[in-house]
Amino acid sequence: MARARRGQGELEGQVLGALREAGGPVTAAWVQERLGGDLAYTTVVTILTRLLAKDVVARERQGRAFLWTPTADVARLAALRMRRLLDGERDREAVLASFVTALPPGDEQVLRALLETAGPGRVNSRNTSHTDHGGTED
Repeated sequence: MARARRGQGELEGQVLGALREAGGPVTAAWVQERLGGDLAYTTVVTILTRLLAKDVVARERQGRAFLWTPTADVARLAALRMRRLLDGERDREAVLASFVTALPPGDEQVLRALLETAGPGRVNSRNTSHTDHGGTED
């Protein structure tokens, strides 16, 4: 029976997760074995190279091989994917509005709290009309 195809980004997340569990620098062969060995070695190296380009892993040469170490977690990888999708859209405001209105109440509160703690320098100044600056409304 054929195995179901992995979703977009799922393999990157699995490789990064394996690296984070390693406890130190490891080879691509170690990652391949950790993921069950059903992946070709070249596939694992390709994924590691993509993660390197995204700056979520580092590598150092040891003899003829590279040792790989995570520099970020799976949450950062997911955030990068979200950002890449957003960057590909023409109407960012519409995409963000649609995203926010579809959030469950608990997630919406988490997002609001994160935006508040990010501070004014992290929030686009043209979208601050909803903020109370202590002045009067016209």
